[in-house]
Amino acid sequence: MEAKMRDEDLRGMDGDAARDYIRNYITTLKLTEKKLETLDRDLAKWKGRLDLARSRGEAALAAAAEQEAARIEAERAALAAEAAALRSQIEAMVRQLPGIAARERSVDPDLLEQELLIALGRSPGDEAALKAEAEFKRLDVEEALAALKAAGPR
Repeated sequence: MEAKMRDEDLRGMDGDAARDYIRNYITTLKLTEKKLETLDRDLAKWKGRLDLARSRGEAALAAAAEQEAARIEAERAALAAEAAALRSQIEAMVRQLPGIAARERSVDPDLLEQELLIALGRSPGDEAALKAEAEFKRLDVEEALAALKAAGPR
């Protein structure tokens, strides 16, 4: 059974992509907060109309204003829940940023070894050839020393 990846899971992203992803969430949160401000103003306006209609004894107008205020309150509650969820997701993603940065800075020793071999003109996997070459050089040095010893002092 495959686990579903959550929206705030940043695995597989590099630091720049993760920050862009978080910025998009923050932008959505700011837009949602602006809508909440607009709904707050609309709600205050309709509650004022409701009070005015009640004070003048206009039952039909009061009922319509009360219905509109209730609709706005329901919309506002849903939007407030969405904003809270966005804040929570943003916080969860921001907590992941240090780990992403640490992974980007880490050194893979195998990759480094392969890059060094390539820089030396060798192919990765030529470790046996390197060992043989080192053994050959050691033997050459020993043979040269033995030949010098055999020749004696001059």
